[in-house]
Amino acid sequence: MTETLEPMDQLKIDHQQLAQQLLAQAKAEGVELVGPNGLLNRLTANVLETALEAEMDEHLGYEKHQVEGRNGGNSRNGRRANTVLTEIGPVEIEVPRDTDASFEPQIVKKRQRRLTGVDEIILSLSAKGLTTGEIAAHFDDVYGASVSKETISKITDKVLTEMTDWSVRPLDSVYPVGVPPCT
Repeated sequence: MTETLEPMDQLKIDHQQLAQQLLAQAKAEGVELVGPNGLLNRLTANVLETALEAEMDEHLGYEKHQVEGRNGGNSRNGRRANTVLTEIGPVEIEVPRDTDASFEPQIVKKRQRRLTGVDEIILSLSAKGLTTGEIAAHFDDVYGASVSKETISKITDKVLTEMTDWSVRPLDSVYPVGVPPCT
């Protein structure tokens, strides 16, 4: 699973054919579809790591192993392991580093532990009336991921705070000067 795809603008991908090839390869190798070492987990990790490498290329101004990167000041400096919680469960990725620590990845930010879809799932389950304990148990049962009650509370509290702040904002920040709100 280490091969990379050609850039999207150079190659039209038949998604159905690609999915069939991936499933056939996984089946031949005895790889499960889901789970910690499953095909979806590996594929997600590969996509995230490829995007992070592209971000590093852009940050440094050259691709990995290129001559122009030699003796040019800031350069690649290995990787650090990170586990992020996604909709399919925890995914372990390797995040590239640079020598002066100025790389600020956007796909998976520094110290980020959850991708945004997880927050949405937690909020949805909370809105349906599940307790923090029930939500934690759901993540453990469905995704095999341990999410603490405290983390769940922090996510829901953050959204409630943002909603409260939004609801008490001054109306002049919403309507242009001289344009009255509809009454």
